Amino acid sequence: MRLGVLDVGSNTVHLLVVDAHPGARPLPAYSHKAELRLAELLDPAGAIGPEGVERLVATVRAAQEVAEDQGVAETLTLATSAVREATNADEVLARVAGETGVTLTVLSGDEEARLTFLAARRWLGWSAGKLLLFDIGGGSLEIALGVDEEPDAAASLPLGAGRLTNARLPGDPPEPADVRALRRDVRSELAQVARDFKRFGEPDRVVATSKTFKQLARIAGAARSAEGLYVRRDLDRDDVRSWSQKLAELPIAERRLLPGVSEGRAAQLLAGAIVAEAAMDIFNIPTLEICPWALREGVILRRLDQMRTSLPAVAD
Repeated sequence: MRLGVLDVGSNTVHLLVVDAHPGARPLPAYSHKAELRLAELLDPAGAIGPEGVERLVATVRAAQEVAEDQGVAETLTLATSAVREATNADEVLARVAGETGVTLTVLSGDEEARLTFLAARRWLGWSAGKLLLFDIGGGSLEIALGVDEEPDAAASLPLGAGRLTNARLPGDPPEPADVRALRRDVRSELAQVARDFKRFGEPDRVVATSKTFKQLARIAGAARSAEGLYVRRDLDRDDVRSWSQKLAELPIAERRLLPGVSEGRAAQLLAGAIVAEAAMDIFNIPTLEICPWALREGVILRRLDQMRTSLPAVAD
């Protein structure tokens, strides 16, 4: 069957269409993205303003039409930190449902981490052993660790690249003092949660998902996306440290010229690099691997598992 996942994130609204059935690997069939940047449309009180709500409704309606055109039988919906933390979230969700007929499912940070972990586990398989996962989104950082498909530990921190850029790095390029202050505060927050993870022991393998890590790996020399999903892409801590320092000195216009850096994400890349460097330092990770599957794939896999358990048993 053809499934769709409509993901309303802090940066983009992304509709992923896959052909899938229980027990099989989901095959991407179509991808539709629209940059919305909800995190930048919050007013001082933390509410999504009228312009943001109008744009969200229009974007969801357009994605719904694309799903229909692509023959999607069922669309799974999710909204992450930008919506769940908005002070008028209930009003926004009701407006979207009333005008489009689409009911957005708001994920908690813990659910987001666990579903992303599920996707990474299925991609890498059981041979990966104890898995440590990082995902830097626009609004939050997710961390998860475990040996099974359900992690033993999961956390979501307000350290998203978009959130930190808007709140802490106003300059272009930002002032060195602002960069230093952000580095210090990010490391302090990560150090508080790292203890909870370290009591489960050292991981056998460390992976990262999300656009931030993929772009950092690309500018550090990893293979282009055009070379395929199955090409291994690693990211070294020394490269992240070096690029974090370079990005702090580059204006946004020059960051856009770097290989693999999209125009819409260039402004956020420095904050993302600061978080990535801090995570690798605090958790003592010299190298991590980029995983192509993330939250959307986790949502699909969970739905396929539910469908599989509902199938009638085969008689002996």
